[in-house]
Amino acid sequence: LECELAVSVVGQPLARQQVMRAVRQFLAEQNPVKPLVMSFHGSTGTGKTYVSSMLIRYLFQGGLRSPYVHQFSPIVHFPHAEHIEQYKESLKHWIQGNLTRCGRSAFLFDEMDKMHPGLIDVILPFLGPSWVVYGTNYRKAIFIFISNAGGEQINAMTLDLWRARRDREEISLQDLEPAISRAVFDNPHSGFWKSGIINESVIDFVVPFLPLKHHHVKQCVVSELVQQGLEVRPGVVQEVADSIPYFPEEEKIFSSTGCKTVASRISFFL
Repeated sequence: LECELAVSVVGQPLARQQVMRAVRQFLAEQNPVKPLVMSFHGSTGTGKTYVSSMLIRYLFQGGLRSPYVHQFSPIVHFPHAEHIEQYKESLKHWIQGNLTRCGRSAFLFDEMDKMHPGLIDVILPFLGPSWVVYGTNYRKAIFIFISNAGGEQINAMTLDLWRARRDREEISLQDLEPAISRAVFDNPHSGFWKSGIINESVIDFVVPFLPLKHHHVKQCVVSELVQQGLEVRPGVVQEVADSIPYFPEEEKIFSSTGCKTVASRISFFL
């Protein structure tokens, strides 16, 4: 996993470091005191979903298709605000039932910034250090929250540090965590707004994903060409990378969409 993160995940030294630290610590414990809870934050296309699926692939046979891996999307699974009480009940029973089947299960919550406030707190009893909840030992489970919230703050901070001539490898969690916390946890439209998950500090690792520069996008283009079995031509790589919008307007340092649209753009330049 560490090797693949280093090779395949471009421009995210802090995220790679945090994920490896989290997984190493957690798996080294035969009897962990609580489940592993991670929260991934950053703009679109920076690698949050990619890293979470890579992590799951290494930990579970069958990866995301494993019967012990469960993904939730607010748009798909919890679309209507008026049904929130019903969703809470269903979510609690789903997690309880699956942890009863297998304590070493993983639960991925995508687009937490679109989750109805208050809904996610129903899983709080499963995240803390208690021995048993609802008759189920759940301390070997893994919970990953994925969110675009905090992305603007991470981008602004990374831009400030770039202007101060600090390399992205020098950016620390201490530089970013206060801004992420304010953006994510004080936002009334966020799934974490006034959440007990935050108030009771059950998130073990906040994982920030930094905005990607032009040369990172070029690396994504090369990877995508290789994956599609296509010839890697420098001209094509340059054209695809140049076609993506960059910010801020005057300096054009960071990709506005990360590597998200790379795969769909390649065919236009072949």
